[in-house]
Amino acid sequence: MRDAQVEVGGLRIGYRRAGDGPPLVLLHGYVGDALGTWSRQLESLRDEFTVVAWDAPGFGSSSDPPETYSLSDYADSLAAFIERLDLDRTHVAGVSFGGGLAIELYRRHPSLPRSLVLVSAYAGWTGSLPADVVRFRLDQALRLADLPPEELVREVVPTLFGENAPRPLVERFAEGMRGFHPAGLRATARSFAEADLREVLPRIDVPTLLIHGSDDVRAPRDVAEGLHAAIPGSSLVVIDGVGHIPNIEAPDVFDAEVRAFLRSVGR
Repeated sequence: MRDAQVEVGGLRIGYRRAGDGPPLVLLHGYVGDALGTWSRQLESLRDEFTVVAWDAPGFGSSSDPPETYSLSDYADSLAAFIERLDLDRTHVAGVSFGGGLAIELYRRHPSLPRSLVLVSAYAGWTGSLPADVVRFRLDQALRLADLPPEELVREVVPTLFGENAPRPLVERFAEGMRGFHPAGLRATARSFAEADLREVLPRIDVPTLLIHGSDDVRAPRDVAEGLHAAIPGSSLVVIDGVGHIPNIEAPDVFDAEVRAFLRSVGR
């Protein structure tokens, strides 16, 4: 696995790259980063795909964006990143915020994604959640951005994993969260709180796989079913007994589903 950086639109973008084959770009959520979220997939899927996991602006080794950055700005940066790495017609997989970002990428740059894998995804917080939940999450993120990292871990991590998630796995992800960028947390929370992508969903015409954890309390089952119903021809896989980040909590099942889907797209 190779760590690298490129400059896109005046921002430094860090990423991890592994393998050789059809490109697969991985997008993390609004907490975490590329390596903390996708380390298993960078290793397990590299035998068949060129796997690229980016640190979004304001995360990991990437530089901070303006705090007024919108979801469209993130999508334009992602498109420029994909083009800079010459990843023509790439598969795109995103978890949580990353899933919404994948939808926004399709809206603004529909020629780039070859397929979409939307994991615990939303059509933006406003597009998928009640208004009071959106207000709570935005207020929480803005408050936590100004507090010690341990407060973010204490409040958010219990909502990310199922009750039976192995403690070493949870702590490994939490350790990555402790390195969060306050500016990045504020920017992603604001941009996603504003986002409503429902009008995009019926227009998606690339193969789309939705993956959801049965015990997800952040994106409840009805959120996944709403996306599934709105995206023509999409498939929905529910993994029993896991929470909001199934690629970490149930990697064997997750990888098998993604591999089978991407192979079917290839055919």
